[in-house]
Amino acid sequence: MTALRIGHGYDVHRLAEGRRLVLGGVEIPWERGLEGHSDADVLTHAVMDALAGAARLGDIGGLFPDTDPAYRGISSLNLLAEVGQLLRKKGYAVVNIDAALLAQAPKVAPYREQMEKNISAALGIEIEQVNVKATTEEGLGFTGDGSGMAAHAVVLVEWVG
Repeated sequence: MTALRIGHGYDVHRLAEGRRLVLGGVEIPWERGLEGHSDADVLTHAVMDALAGAARLGDIGGLFPDTDPAYRGISSLNLLAEVGQLLRKKGYAVVNIDAALLAQAPKVAPYREQMEKNISAALGIEIEQVNVKATTEEGLGFTGDGSGMAAHAVVLVEWVG
C-alpha cells in the first residue's frame, strides 16, 4: 500500500436569507448564510470530502446523506470528527490540510485562525497541519456575484497501519 495519499475536496452552497453563516466552525455575523441540510459549512465540507477521498471512503454525501434527518442542522465539525475517526480506523493519519474559501464577501481574515483551530481540534491534529485561506473571484461567477460560496481543500494523509 502506498504510504502517502492525496485527496481533493470541493463543495458549494447557495447563500440564503435567514440562515447562519458558518465557515470552519466559526459563526460569522453576516446578512445571509449558506443553504443546506446541515449547518452548510462549505469549508469544512470540502475538507471532509478531501479526507474521504484520500482514504477511499467515498464522499460526504455517502457518509452523511442529506436524506437522513439525523444530520439536519448538525455541526459540520462533528461530522469532521467522525471522518477523522474513520481515517484512523483505516490506518491513516493526516499530514496536512490546505483549504481555500471562494467568496466575494464577507472578509474572513479575522476568523481564519479560529477556523484552523476548529478544524485541527475536530481531527485531533496540530494547528500547524491546517492552513485556511480565502479569495474573491473578482466579481466573476456565482461566488463573485454573491449567489453562493465554494471551497476547495487538498489533503495529504499517511498510512501508519
